[in-house]
Amino acid sequence: MRYWLNTVSRDHVQRAVAGGFTQADHGKATRLRQLARGDLLAFYSPRTHYPDGEPLRVFTALGRIADEAPFQVEMTPTFHPWRRKVEFLPAREAPIAPLLPDLDFIANKAAWGMYFRRGLFAVGAEDFARIAAAMGIALPS
Repeated sequence: MRYWLNTVSRDHVQRAVAGGFTQADHGKATRLRQLARGDLLAFYSPRTHYPDGEPLRVFTALGRIADEAPFQVEMTPTFHPWRRKVEFLPAREAPIAPLLPDLDFIANKAAWGMYFRRGLFAVGAEDFARIAAAMGIALPS
């Protein structure tokens, strides 16, 4: 099992939760192919809305990948993004600020926001467990 973070505005996360999916990299499938059924995925929302919402800086949702491969949907005649199915777990939002000192994947704490510009990326089990605990979810050890 691997552990992932996806950087997505809260309004887009809410649509994803309602639809039971995740999307990444402006709809490209490349990194979505790295996720496997059963992997855990948490969403970090730097803003309330894309692209110019109010600063938020919280983890907003958490779920488990529920399919084997990306699938494509039509949102508009010219936009056909790739997605993965996600079973979302009941979780509360958690601000990142109290977690920053303890997140090992953030080596440079002064420039912590840069790490999330990668969009979808893998993190270690201990970092993910810290995030999940802050969201009210105890992961099995």
